[in-house]
Amino acid sequence: MTDPTAGENAIGGEPDTPVDVGPLCMIGGTTASGKSALALALAERLGGVVVNADSQQLFADLPILTARPTAAEEARVPHRLYGVLGPRAQPSVGRWLALVVPVLRACAAEERPVILVGGTGLYLFALLRGLSPIPEVPAALRARLLEETRAIPTAELHLRLARRDPATAAKLRPTDRQRILRAFEVLEATGRPLALFQAAPRRPLVRPRALLGVALVPPADVTGPRIAQRLTRQLAEGALDEVAELAHREPELADAARAGRTDLFPILKVHGCRELLAVLDGRAVLEAAGAEIARQVRSYAKRQRTFLRTQLPELAPVPAPGETEGLAERLARAWDERLRAR
Repeated sequence: MTDPTAGENAIGGEPDTPVDVGPLCMIGGTTASGKSALALALAERLGGVVVNADSQQLFADLPILTARPTAAEEARVPHRLYGVLGPRAQPSVGRWLALVVPVLRACAAEERPVILVGGTGLYLFALLRGLSPIPEVPAALRARLLEETRAIPTAELHLRLARRDPATAAKLRPTDRQRILRAFEVLEATGRPLALFQAAPRRPLVRPRALLGVALVPPADVTGPRIAQRLTRQLAEGALDEVAELAHREPELADAARAGRTDLFPILKVHGCRELLAVLDGRAVLEAAGAEIARQVRSYAKRQRTFLRTQLPELAPVPAPGETEGLAERLARAWDERLRAR
């Protein structure tokens, strides 16, 4: 199986045995499938806490473009791990795990159920299955490699990696600069290919007292129009303005976007950020940018659907949006039954 956590950082000081936590409901799914709405409805019924498992919603900036819950929605039930990273921070699975485990412990101490929701399947996978035991890479080495490769195109880096570590290169997209660089870091730090570490046994990080998981996977002919409708709403609510405000606060952002340097500003990976920056620069018109954003998000939804089907069988597929009438009630009943069975 292709390692879904290829190239991610392990957490320092991982426990030898999984951490016991309270009841945990996982809601995964494709983008624009209504995950946040379902999580909110379920949390209100269960007296639970909504915890973010979406890499883009970790960013403090661009709340409209990342479709974060609104302030009014966050006021209805407790929300955790939304808007906790700056635009230069890298939202890796290792970083998320380091953030989420203390949150799960705190919720368990308060005896509050957790509704863990997000479209980043890698996060859910790693929490349940664990990470590959990759050694820590010294910060100085990472900084040196970043500087040495700054002017090298990502496709060329991928070709170089294929010569030194063909097994890992074959698993990575030639455009995935972050993970390509991570593979080079491991090679330089250990002298061994990343694939060797990926083959080592993993262990789950947590052991929930009860677990219920669903994956919202509406068919593509439903997801596509929902993506378009959400983008129209985001633009009407000021997505372009919030990108302009971020560019004003971060003067280097536009240059990084033009150079494709998502390693300098990981927030550029947010769907639509680079395209809207191009509109602001006069390099694109809004209509064409919107069409490209929608195309990219549809492609992302397709990859999410494949990942959920092949890598996360713990999440029962639900071929309907999260706002479907009666869905939250059915999940609440299933939750009660799961707890009584413990």
